[in-house]
Amino acid sequence: MLEISNLSKAYPTPRGELPVLRDVSLSLQRGESASIMGPSGSGKSTLLYIIGALEPPSSGRVIIGGDDPFALGPKALAAFRNRAVGFVFQDHLLLPQCTVVENVLLPTLVGEPLADGRARALDLLGRVGLSDRLDHRPAELSGGEKQRVAIARALIRQPPIVLCDEPTGNLDRESAEAVASLLLELHREQKSVLAVVTHSPTLADRFGRRLELNEQRLAPRRMAS
Repeated sequence: MLEISNLSKAYPTPRGELPVLRDVSLSLQRGESASIMGPSGSGKSTLLYIIGALEPPSSGRVIIGGDDPFALGPKALAAFRNRAVGFVFQDHLLLPQCTVVENVLLPTLVGEPLADGRARALDLLGRVGLSDRLDHRPAELSGGEKQRVAIARALIRQPPIVLCDEPTGNLDRESAEAVASLLLELHREQKSVLAVVTHSPTLADRFGRRLELNEQRLAPRRMAS
């Protein structure tokens, strides 16, 4: 489902190119999950954004379900990303003026119509324990509740790839554990590819593959003895 081959990324600076990723390769099949750890500034979020077709690599290939998203034009790329990838960010990125159910439905407002969109949104919100918050706005929710809305939004189109960038980074321990359990439960049900960037060893250890970015390269994470 996800194949990354010899991926490299560098940013131009006044002093020359700044390499962030070098010769990164990764293969994940549907139903697999992986955590990605590494020092701050090691390129974890950059790798996630490239996987999600939000940012192009400098070299190498990303193949999702047999397709190279970076071979598409801008309009087709946006449609592909909306259909194939669900994102959960550390700061949830909910629209403050929209209700909970409206935020979950946002991905259905562009691209191919989703005939049962509202019914699916209500079902997902029930699954994440927010059936009594449908008409609330983000300012009326706790941090954990906001992140559960973000998870429901990411899954509304049942994307084959789900990417999370520090999804529990702003949460207390109890809320973080609840959000992690919810992510894994829904991942197992939908048999998606799930990749999570995190600084938390406790969260990282809950995923099937444990990887680490260090010195611009991706490798299996060394476990503490």
